[in-house]
Amino acid sequence: MGIFNLTIQIAKLNGKRFEDVEVMAHTGAITTVVPRPILEGLGIQPTKRETFEYAGGEQVQLDMAEARARVDGRETITWVIFGEEGASPLLGSYTLEGVFLGVDPYNQRLIPVTGSLK
Repeated sequence: MGIFNLTIQIAKLNGKRFEDVEVMAHTGAITTVVPRPILEGLGIQPTKRETFEYAGGEQVQLDMAEARARVDGRETITWVIFGEEGASPLLGSYTLEGVFLGVDPYNQRLIPVTGSLK
């Protein structure tokens, strides 16, 4: 599993004002987690709650919303989780797939990937 830090940008769907967020690129994370104060500061409000499971098996319900993400200069619309206090900001695979980037854990960087229709 690859883990390293990088900075991405998050905005409302209209993409008028982006905010930098330092996140961990974590190949085990599916959904991107952004601290609640950043999302609320951008005017992003939760639109649904879903159940998630931590590595230890604990299940929690967390708020989510759609947002615009810019990763390594590429943009996509993605789902983000409103990170609770103490939660680590994460860049999830759902967002990475939207910008056609993958994780190179050996060199700790993002690399372009080709979409698959298989």
